[in-house]
Parts: sequence; structure tokens; C-alpha cells
Amino acid sequence: MVSRHSAFYSPLIATLSAGFLDSAGQSVSYAVLEPGQSMHELIASGQVDIAQSAPSANWKPLDQGISPLPVHFALINRKDGFFLVGRQNGQFAGWKSLEGRTLLADHGGQPMAMLRYAAHVNGVDWAKVNVIDRGTPDEMLAAFRNGEGDYVHLQAPGPQQLEESGSCRTVASVGASMSEVAFSTLCCSREFMACDLFSTFLRAYREARKWVNQVDPAEIAAKEAPYFPGISQPALAKAIAEYQNLGTWGGSGQITLPLYEQALNVFEYSGQVGTRHPFELVCETPEL
Repeated sequence: MVSRHSAFYSPLIATLSAGFLDSAGQSVSYAVLEPGQSMHELIASGQVDIAQSAPSANWKPLDQGISPLPVHFALINRKDGFFLVGRQNGQFAGWKSLEGRTLLADHGGQPMAMLRYAAHVNGVDWAKVNVIDRGTPDEMLAAFRNGEGDYVHLQAPGPQQLEESGSCRTVASVGASMSEVAFSTLCCSREFMACDLFSTFLRAYREARKWVNQVDPAEIAAKEAPYFPGISQPALAKAIAEYQNLGTWGGSGQITLPLYEQALNVFEYSGQVGTRHPFELVCETPEL
């Protein structure tokens, strides 16, 4: 199960869509977390084996004394995967251009923390930005298409869908505008980590991660297309190319202490974490 569905998570999607688990004799279901569901409860109950989440998802439950919690064992993204999209006829001269403008921003806990941190390190006075919550990414897309806002804050392929209209352009990458960070990870129960299925999955994920870093984006888009109904393959391929060029999926895939600590720094800046919970309490580092 995934917390979000986006081309940003191509290393995980390709593990399924490009046949890496099929070749290991495993069939896997894929679903997006629904409103009101709790990923850590679904994992603890055994309804979900492996999830796309983030180390930050453990911090508030840890503050509340909740146990057991998933263990985060592999990195998906080492950079934020959101972009700022503006109108084709608008003027954008860097992040300071947000001041005095209206921004339709994703108000999810981690996306908003990262956005505010990126704005901060790029010299933006956040109080001068008119930040609007228009709900889900699809609702944000619809509102922006209907003329609301000067800028919109989206994961790919949202920006590429808007660019297809010819009236919008991507003006900034949040991930390119701030430090690398443990953004998205894979997690599971500690019991699942000890079983053979975990090892099988890890081998498949390792190969898929290597594949999405090396293969032509059009080929990846063709394999992932069934997971993105209603989105053109050229837009999906362009989204994947953006993430490849950004280095989003670089490195070994292990969650490292510096990336974890930077995620804590981001959440501390936004006042969203009460305790700097130790790396060893949240993450494991199997060979990748």
C-alpha cells in the first residue's frame, strides 16, 4: 500500500509493473491509503506487508507512545518530488516571486513542511505568500485549470499534465531548491523483515531501482502506464525524466543517518516534531 500515487515512486511501481516480482514468482496487490486509514495500524494488523511511507510518519506516533510501529528499511526518494507550476504568461524570477502571490499548496504534513523549509532557505517571507488549501492533488489541478491561483504545488505527473495545455510551465523544483533528505521510504513490520518474502521483495526492489535510473523514460512510462489511467505516456515519460535528471533515485537505496537527520531538521523548522527520535528506533539498513 502507498501513502501517495505519483511517478515520484517509480522505483516501487516498477517493482510491480516491470515484472521484477513476477519473475520471482510473486503476485502483489497495490492500493493507495484512503482517508481515515492508518498505515501503521494496517501493517501491525497484517493487512499490509510493505508500504510506501516516510520516516517522519513514525515521529508523531512515537511522541504519543504508540507501539508497534513499522520499520523503514529502504529509500525511495532522496529529494523532495514536488514542483511549482505557474501560468505561461506569469513572471517568475526565483522563489521570492511567491511573495504577494497566491499559491495552491499541498497541505499534507510532509509536503508542507518541505515546501516551507525550501521557501525559507531561498529567502521567502512565508507570511507574504497567500497559501490556499484546495484539497487533494486532483482538486488542486482542477482549481488551477479553472484559473485559481498564480502557482500550484504538485508532484509529477501533475505539472506535465498542466504543461500539455500550453498555458502553464514548471518554474521550480522543491527538491532541487533544498538539501537532500530522507523523503520517501519503504517500511514493514519487524516480523515481516525476518521472513523469506521480505528478502524476495528486497531483491526485486533493488533491481527495479537500478532499472528506473538507467532505462529510457519512455520505456519506463510504457510499463507504468496501466498504473496511470487518463495520463498520456509522453507526460508520464517527461515526469520520469524530470526525476531521473534531478537524481531523486540516486545512491544505493539505503536510508542514511545524514538524510534522516536532515528530515528531522526540516520538521523541526516547521514545528512538526517534538523529539529528535534516534535513527535506530525508526530505520534499519539491509544490504541494497
